This record gives sequence, structure tokens and C-alpha cells, in this order.
Amino acid sequence: MSKAKNAPEMTAAPQTGTEHKDAPALVKKIGKTTYVVRVHFSETSKETMSDKIKRMLKNEVEQM
Repeated sequence: MSKAKNAPEMTAAPQTGTEHKDAPALVKKIGKTTYVVRVHFSETSKETMSDKIKRMLKNEVEQM
């Protein structure tokens, strides 16, 4: 898959001692603002990521 011409470039954030050490993060700088997005996953979830994406897409299509 190729990137779109104007797709933002995301990089991994360095881990520090204040965040959960296993929490992945993405960093995007836009102008003078740096956005850090941390991701976490529920350990008690009964729905897989694939199931969640399918459900969200189905709901989106139903709203069209």
C-alpha cells in the first residue's frame, strides 16, 4: 500500500517513566504544536479489534 501524497508522517514517541511502559504512542508535529497520541487496550474487552472495526463500519454504512 502506498502513502497518499499529503498523508501526515507519524513517528513513535519515546517512552518515559511517567507513562505505562507498554503503551504505544504516535507523535505528529503540525506547525508549532506537537501531538502525542497514546494507545491502550482493555484487558477485559470481549470484542476483538477486528470485530470492533467491522461493527463501526457496519454502523457507518447504515447511517448513509
